[in-house]
Amino acid sequence: MESSGRRTKILATVGPASDSDATLRGMIAAGMDAVRLNLSHGTVEEALVVHRRVRTLAREAGRDVGTLVDLPGPKIRAASFGRDGVDLPDGKRIRLVPGNSRSTADVIEVGYAALLDGIEVGDRISFGDGAIDIEVVDTASDHLEAIVSHGGRLTGRPGVHIPSERLRVSTPTDDDLRILDAFVEEGVDMVALSFVRSAHDIRRLGTEPHPRGPLVVAKIETRSAIDNLAGILEAAGAIMIARGDLGIECSIEDLPHLQKHIIRECIAHGRPAITATQMLESMSHAPTPTRAEASDVANAVFDGSSAVMLSGETATGTDPVNVVATMARLCARADANFDVEGWTRLVTRLRVNDPQNSDGRYRRITDTMTDAAWRVAQELGANAILCLTRSGFTVRAIARYRPQVPILGFTPDERVLRQLAISWGATALPLSGFADNEEMVREAVTTARDRGLVRTGDIVVVLAGIDGHSRTTDVLRVLQVT
Repeated sequence: MESSGRRTKILATVGPASDSDATLRGMIAAGMDAVRLNLSHGTVEEALVVHRRVRTLAREAGRDVGTLVDLPGPKIRAASFGRDGVDLPDGKRIRLVPGNSRSTADVIEVGYAALLDGIEVGDRISFGDGAIDIEVVDTASDHLEAIVSHGGRLTGRPGVHIPSERLRVSTPTDDDLRILDAFVEEGVDMVALSFVRSAHDIRRLGTEPHPRGPLVVAKIETRSAIDNLAGILEAAGAIMIARGDLGIECSIEDLPHLQKHIIRECIAHGRPAITATQMLESMSHAPTPTRAEASDVANAVFDGSSAVMLSGETATGTDPVNVVATMARLCARADANFDVEGWTRLVTRLRVNDPQNSDGRYRRITDTMTDAAWRVAQELGANAILCLTRSGFTVRAIARYRPQVPILGFTPDERVLRQLAISWGATALPLSGFADNEEMVREAVTTARDRGLVRTGDIVVVLAGIDGHSRTTDVLRVLQVT
């Protein structure tokens, strides 16, 4: 935890504006907790180079910076409008056809072979992240007829958003799996899966459960994902609220309420929630955010976000270091003003019906123990909560209560240390290995004291397994630091 007291984590996208050593060092120093590599742009080889560079620079800085590879998913683009582009005014009638050669103001080619198979009259299609909307008014055997409902200018090859229930493309794509293989071999910490519609999509990734494999972050950006959220939360390790596409799929007035709903479900399941898209977008070219953006960041923290994400602001913006530093200040201020009492009333009402299997029983034990630890820490006025964890779940489970004291997560697994980079309030610390409870706890307390995170005389609450073979958190202790 930083000296500023910030506990909400920052995930920042690396791109052409931020892939130099000097800029990455500056972003790490400014408060970047984890890096997002967006594979919708650039090559796998270029992203692997950046991944290795981040690892090297983080080690030099003495920080456990997490790495997340964001798979592109079934991204559909229009054929090129050329560098100069074309204007599409409101009310203009246009045609859509499958193809990849060239788009004009009258005929737009879309790189999706099944374009004519599922689209119906009344469907809304968007271009350029929702910048331009059209409505389908007629269908034919070789084209779609549409009218521009919200116009503008299109250049290059803009993305095309087709309602997810009309898409006949599954996720992950073959390209996604190829990219994933390369990054699993590289030891990436987290993987974000685009356009998730159900838990089945997550299982199709085929990665080993974390921490042996990367933590899977399911991007919630379709109506189907909202409908199947409970199953997705069981299968995924974390959730990203991708507000760009979600705001197109759902009515814009529903978006703030969906954000709150998704975050609360994440809290109930002990899953980190990442709020993403257009958080400080104006800072792509301006030195300060708009007032609305500052409020948006604070409200994302008040909603219970574990982490907030920066996209184009740090990937292509003019001053990525300043953006991260600004986000850190906004989050720190919101964290300091967090409604702890109101949150306590909310979180104690959130409960999940666990699966009736051995994993569900183990999780219920950990849930119960973390609830007890949080209450004990409150009653005793403890100075810190120490969690000894294999997978990071104990840390994520205690974080849901938003305790006012530091959460120190100890693990011998380097990947778990970095995966905790998106967990609210967690300071990740190394543990030499799992042994008997007394030995592990002694090492954890000594490490915390030596690093200045607790002092002699402090009261700490410790959560751990009884020994190195324990599959759950089954021991709660209260100790005075000596």
